[in-house]
Amino acid sequence: MNHFKKTPRAASLLFLFVLLLTACGDSSEAHFTLAGSTMGTTYHITVLEREGINTNQQELQQAIDQQLLLINQQMSTYLDDSELSKFNQALVGEWVNVSANLFDILVMSMELSWLTAGAFDITVGPLVNLWGFGPGGLDMPSKVPDADKINALIERGGFQAIELGLEDNSIRKTKPVLLDLSGIAKGYGVDKVSELLLYAGYTDFMVEIGGELRLAGNSPRGTPWRIAIEQPDAGVFGQANKAVQVSGVAMATSGDYRNYFEQDGKRYSHTINPITGYPIDHSLASITVIADTSAYADGLATALNVLGAEKALQLAEQQGLAIYMLVKTEQGFEARYSEAFKPYLQ
Repeated sequence: MNHFKKTPRAASLLFLFVLLLTACGDSSEAHFTLAGSTMGTTYHITVLEREGINTNQQELQQAIDQQLLLINQQMSTYLDDSELSKFNQALVGEWVNVSANLFDILVMSMELSWLTAGAFDITVGPLVNLWGFGPGGLDMPSKVPDADKINALIERGGFQAIELGLEDNSIRKTKPVLLDLSGIAKGYGVDKVSELLLYAGYTDFMVEIGGELRLAGNSPRGTPWRIAIEQPDAGVFGQANKAVQVSGVAMATSGDYRNYFEQDGKRYSHTINPITGYPIDHSLASITVIADTSAYADGLATALNVLGAEKALQLAEQQGLAIYMLVKTEQGFEARYSEAFKPYLQ
């Protein structure tokens, strides 16, 4: 079995309700769909057929599965012989050469960490495990960890302990950190599958892995893809809060309203703030990010969810990021979004 993190849901912790509104009604363009399992979740791909391309769908799916297996072998913490696991087992101060894929995602992770002042941190895994939300099954935690244990893991972690050798794709750690890419790897998988489809000559498609999306060209209806963002209190099957029309971009959503535990009447989210070592505790219910790549959208959604509504919107306006938030209020949920997101609401 190849996966990154188990969750109480089969389709990841993201709350991008992948309601493909383009699937409603008659399709005017010939297309085919592919589906499978990867990284502890599922993938779904819709591809519009293109004149002059006679790709065998079975061979295409085999190529996609091989690509995802490769990424899993490079980045999974569940495989003892994965590239990432071997680095985690390496000695402090030891330089380790890694593949271009793994180095690429580490560079992006570090960029996101510096951009968000540590809200995105791939060394947070031990803290997530301490709180009971990491690998180890579907049992939910039942109590708050000791403060001394939390502080000890904060001291041992921190993205600043990762050093990158740009000349030879090498990495090393200056403290005994353990890296976990579950907050960005599914998005990276979406991007690599999208690159494969583009290489095969396809220009109109949707790739989705565990809620992370990348959309190119038009949908089967001959218009840009329409995706709905889920209302947090909509129940098991979801209900659209807002539909957006997108093409040539990627989307990811992060939220905390389904995976948590309670103690003494207080709810503890599965999302751990790497800086404090404690679960996030704010009014932001979910945040959707639109970006050029799915990996960047994936990691950014995770980080902005940690920051909370006010800081997330402030950073978005400073950096020109396209974000859409659903914020809990006494009256229900209030939508807030950045200037860069407005064009997608037209």
